[in-house]
Amino acid sequence: MKRVDERDTMFARVGYEKGTKAYEDYYRKNPDKKAIDDSIRTRPHLCSEGTMTYNALNSPMAGAAFDFLGDIKHLCEGPVNPEKVEGNTKIITKRIKGLAKKYGANLVGITELKDYHFYTHRGRHAEDYGQQVQLDHKYGIVFAVEMDKDMINRGPMIAEVIETSKCYVDAAIIGMILSYYIRSLGYEARNHMDANYLLMPVLVAKDAGLGEIGRNTILTTKEYGSRIRLGVVTTNLELEIDDPISFGLEDFCRLCKNCGLTCPSQSISNETEKETNGNLNWVIDQETCYIKWRYLGTDCGMCISSCPFSQEMESIKNIDTFEGNDALIADVLSEFRKKYGKRPFVPGNPDWLR
Repeated sequence: MKRVDERDTMFARVGYEKGTKAYEDYYRKNPDKKAIDDSIRTRPHLCSEGTMTYNALNSPMAGAAFDFLGDIKHLCEGPVNPEKVEGNTKIITKRIKGLAKKYGANLVGITELKDYHFYTHRGRHAEDYGQQVQLDHKYGIVFAVEMDKDMINRGPMIAEVIETSKCYVDAAIIGMILSYYIRSLGYEARNHMDANYLLMPVLVAKDAGLGEIGRNTILTTKEYGSRIRLGVVTTNLELEIDDPISFGLEDFCRLCKNCGLTCPSQSISNETEKETNGNLNWVIDQETCYIKWRYLGTDCGMCISSCPFSQEMESIKNIDTFEGNDALIADVLSEFRKKYGKRPFVPGNPDWLR
């Protein structure tokens, strides 16, 4: 797989301000992206006045979460205890996974890091724009935090982004505790959290056996579908690794297409299959997706709620694999559509937001 440059991601691009070094450098190299990015920057930000879902009392809840994450991102790296604590690899792996779950992780896996997991260059912040990513950590500890189903099923309303931002905080805290703990044992560790990733959590999670990548390009797990947020801690502490898993998601997504059919910006491919970045995979149009976010004022979430794996369907949970079984997939999709229509939707806010 080819490595990705973080400067090309939508979240990085929309942060480049006119007159800055990053802006001049990026659009000199990528003039084809300048017009659309300049247009996006004129739109209201997520959770801001002028967006469709804006509420003066409720919208700042998500903004507060992201402000907090920005304030703690400098803690992702820190000093390492000069005295190493030696331990059995099997036991320390058990401790790491147990600690992650104690702090709220629903799923935890470990993989040996590969070159393609990492970005080539950083792009989110002016202070490290264009910096080459060079990290020699051997292992990635990746964990998933479940997002509340009823909150996500309210997407694209404001309750959805309150939930996603809350789970970014949850994942960040878990990563902080793990990285602080590992460094106290005398080993390097770095927390990769919202707006401070050196790698792509989805790829790490796939290789660590948490799930597979679905048509919406989000990691999809058997337990929670794509209704999760991910965090990663990298380290040179020796750990036992997990194997990737397969439950036939590629075959399921090939027939399902729910996320593509319900996407309000039609940003998700409805093709049967698609090759991208040297791999068989689906793609999304990140520009049209993000433009819709800026219009809505939330990160939408409709592709998450429309995924049958994201809902509580026993016909999915009890099946080992869908690989090569089109008839079984058709039965599940029929059940889903009878129960939810195009997708589940919970109208209105929960009591505490009314």
